[in-house]
Amino acid sequence: MGKDVEVGGHDYGAKDYQDPPPADLFDAEELTKWSFYRAIIAEFIATLLFLYITVLTVIGYKSQTDPAHSPDQCGGVGILGIAWAFGGMIFVLVYCTAGISGGHINPAVTFGLFLARKVTLPRAFMYIVAQCLGAVCGCGLVKAFQKTYYNTYGGGANELADGYSKGTGLGAEIIGTFVLVYTVFSATDPKRNARDSHVPVLAPLPIGFAVFMVHLATIPITGTGINPARSFGAAVMYGKDKAWDDQWLFWVGPMIGAAIAAFYHQYVLRAGAVKALGSFRSNA
Repeated sequence: MGKDVEVGGHDYGAKDYQDPPPADLFDAEELTKWSFYRAIIAEFIATLLFLYITVLTVIGYKSQTDPAHSPDQCGGVGILGIAWAFGGMIFVLVYCTAGISGGHINPAVTFGLFLARKVTLPRAFMYIVAQCLGAVCGCGLVKAFQKTYYNTYGGGANELADGYSKGTGLGAEIIGTFVLVYTVFSATDPKRNARDSHVPVLAPLPIGFAVFMVHLATIPITGTGINPARSFGAAVMYGKDKAWDDQWLFWVGPMIGAAIAAFYHQYVLRAGAVKALGSFRSNA
């Protein structure tokens, strides 16, 4: 794709930019590089830490508000605190790993970037495997340290809340993941970095904030998945029927949401802008 040139408006000294070429479907040379395996390790460790901190937060909140142990039903961090834990950890971990693996920490994000030809198929597959294993290990650490609390308070597993239909839960996961993956594309868009170079943008910040906002909206519905590895890891270690019965919601929904976000950003916003610019030039 050639360079886009901004037409009209104010000139802030924005730099031209060049989109990186689409990633190959399969790159054999990639498999011989240490950077490939280092990135996989980074995704594993980041997802492990993500699940360890967030699941501990969920269990801690439930234990602090359990009427059998505490008369204070307003104690603990509350839903707001849980949302901050998830969003804050994504901000921290994306910031730490973006330069190594891209800081996906989520199979839905990896899937969306693969559809947009940002990563190869082997990298996408290995990232998803590493993320799922990291999530299992992160929940395993929580269970090892606090087994009684873990089993008593649901293990942080995602389940569809009573009173909501499967369709409502699926819709919440699709829209929530769309918000997240759309934010990832927008925050890492090279065009934005060139055009808005006068306004520093720290990509992990809007990504983490998107996770925070989605959790506020969907915790009452599904406990907020939007990350298949997070839902899978918690379900594996908790092992109860309800978590597994609803598991498909937390894979199908996020993958659909990620696919829609990838299509919208790559083929509507970006492609549409280029075509419109070309038509203006042709009429000049």
